[in-house]
Amino acid sequence: MKLSRILAAVALAGALGVPHYLVRMDSYRGFEQPVFVDIPRGTSSLRIGEKLAEAGVLRNPFLFPLARLTKPSSKPQAGEYRFEKAATPAEVFARIARGDVYLVELRVPEGSDVFDIAEKVAAAGLAPADEFLHAAKTREGRLFPSTYLFRRGITPDEICRAMEAQFNKVWSELKGAAGERQRIVTLASIVETEAVLAEERPKIAGVYMNRLAKGMRLECDPTVEYAAKLDGRWKGVIYKTDLESANPYNTYRHEGLPPGPVANPGRDSLKAALHPEETDALYFVARGDQSGGHVFSKEYSEHQKAVAAYRKGQRNGHHDTGAPK
Repeated sequence: MKLSRILAAVALAGALGVPHYLVRMDSYRGFEQPVFVDIPRGTSSLRIGEKLAEAGVLRNPFLFPLARLTKPSSKPQAGEYRFEKAATPAEVFARIARGDVYLVELRVPEGSDVFDIAEKVAAAGLAPADEFLHAAKTREGRLFPSTYLFRRGITPDEICRAMEAQFNKVWSELKGAAGERQRIVTLASIVETEAVLAEERPKIAGVYMNRLAKGMRLECDPTVEYAAKLDGRWKGVIYKTDLESANPYNTYRHEGLPPGPVANPGRDSLKAALHPEETDALYFVARGDQSGGHVFSKEYSEHQKAVAAYRKGQRNGHHDTGAPK
């Protein structure tokens, strides 16, 4: 009698030990390159197991439901998962239960325009550049620069809507009024593309407000570049023909603000455009010493001296990205 009990206990232990080993100890990798497994919402545990087995993530499809039995309170989360190394069924289930889905990082720097963002979207493998441009062109200025995480298969429109939602959040926090949004965002986009130092943004905004008030042309290089991009003739540098272009975005030819934003401004530039610094300056030019700062002038004669100093700095080997204004 005692022997039969011992044998029964051994048999039970063996019966329990096999599933334990298969679920928690049997690390498996049946693929050579990283694989992706998409799990739609509402997929059964057995079907998930079949998908994982087909991809070579699990040795047998029944191991996933078996792994779930060890944590009955946990539920698989929908999404796409990336697998690149050997794992036990328990480890695989844990990842899917906590929703560790695969996401693609998209970093959008401040001052990026839709053409820049389209290149980054394409490089990240999220969408072809031309498809993104088609969805984004009318949203210039509202695609808030930040770092985003997107799932594969997302549409260009969904990417744009996520970026617009972040813009709307920041715009609301800055207490921007809906009626002035187009004007403020356009000014902020110019400030963003001109400023290097954060502390100079409000003053640069003030300079442009002064020029607008006096009916002076803004003569802003980034607007010329943007006009060339819109016309499909941007070559990386500004040519005389670009300055003479009749494109309405060319502020060397047309007075006032351009028809719309020329880039996507960040929080600091939006804030600067909403609250420009009071200044009597009408001109500014880069220092030419790689500091990122500018020399601001009220009189054109003062500005010419600052421009001469800038050009001298360039000849002496300082190559600042700024240009005379």
